[in-house]
Amino acid sequence: MKNIKETVCSMLLTLFFLIQLICYMKGNFMDLLVKLYDLHDNKNFHPSENIIIRRPIPPEKTIIVNWIKKNFSQSWADECEVSFSNKPVSCFIAQIDKNIIGFACYEATMKNFFGPFGILPSYRNQYIGKSLLFHSLLAMKEMGYAYCIIGGAGPIEYYKKFLPVVPISNSIPGIYENMLISDDESFHL
Repeated sequence: MKNIKETVCSMLLTLFFLIQLICYMKGNFMDLLVKLYDLHDNKNFHPSENIIIRRPIPPEKTIIVNWIKKNFSQSWADECEVSFSNKPVSCFIAQIDKNIIGFACYEATMKNFFGPFGILPSYRNQYIGKSLLFHSLLAMKEMGYAYCIIGGAGPIEYYKKFLPVVPISNSIPGIYENMLISDDESFHL
């Protein structure tokens, strides 16, 4: 009986992720739920020593927002700008020397939401994104949240590698349903 249940669950999960793939290819992104109360800092997700992960300070807002606009999108830059109105700032950056290479925001668009989140392509697969994600989620846990929502999550497989995520049904298009997007902007979810 246990094997039948496992097989059925596996088949349903495969079907679900095929649906997710279709949604992803069509530009639809589902929200994910993350359990924070069991989350612990994972030392395996810390980048190399020359990469600094930190919370920025308000005088850096313009530099960071402009960097996000240049490397990702105006929409993400707008969301990051909002994160600077929170105290403490609800954003983390990754930097090498004085150069930004990635960022992660939370509580920018909605309460209890993680994102936006981006790493320069040349610095991906070096634990930078994972470290930024964990810094943000642990900060949300410290705020008292038991769960977090990753809004409009891009590749769900990325998050599944190291987080117990649960897709939220009927969350497409979610809070972004009537969002205005400039014709000259590419939106990088």
